Amino acid sequence: MPPLTLPHYGAGKPETVMYYPTTKLENGEIVPWFPIETVYVYAKRVWKSEEQRQQYLRLKRNVLRVLPYAIYAQKRYEQLERDLAMANSKKEEKALIKACEREIKEKINNEVKNLSVSQGKILIKLIERQTGHTSYKLVRDLKGSVAAFVYQGVAKVFGHNLKATYDPQEDFVIENIIREYEEMRPINKPYQ
Repeated sequence: MPPLTLPHYGAGKPETVMYYPTTKLENGEIVPWFPIETVYVYAKRVWKSEEQRQQYLRLKRNVLRVLPYAIYAQKRYEQLERDLAMANSKKEEKALIKACEREIKEKINNEVKNLSVSQGKILIKLIERQTGHTSYKLVRDLKGSVAAFVYQGVAKVFGHNLKATYDPQEDFVIENIIREYEEMRPINKPYQ
């Protein structure tokens, strides 16, 4: 790889800033590769009505309200999986699961109880988006099939479905809201 140097006049060697890859074309010309930043182009959103605009803004507010909980669920689930992989016995696994459940209850239980029905539906989908598993599967893995069945029954009473999945094509408006949020604040470090 050839070096990229600063302009230098007089005796001595020029200072190398970096090395960059090149490609040799068929005619013998050497062309450097320079990374450029990603450029995002957004279309100007045109609303058919004020009601449609308000509906979008309401959805955006709801998504941004529950997204931190989904990110927290993802991180906590990943940590629990690592801890369970290191566990030596079933007793230790149960203790880890109980500790995880207690931590989740302490941190977000009161806040999640105050979510609206539509925010709850969005949260269930976002948990699946972040973890790769439906809420039903997470409950089943952590608390057992009977508990998952009971939780699903309670969720159905309130208009939710713990087996709901997230499909980026189907939920493209939510996906766009999240991607816009990621551009402003990278998802890997949302609250640091």
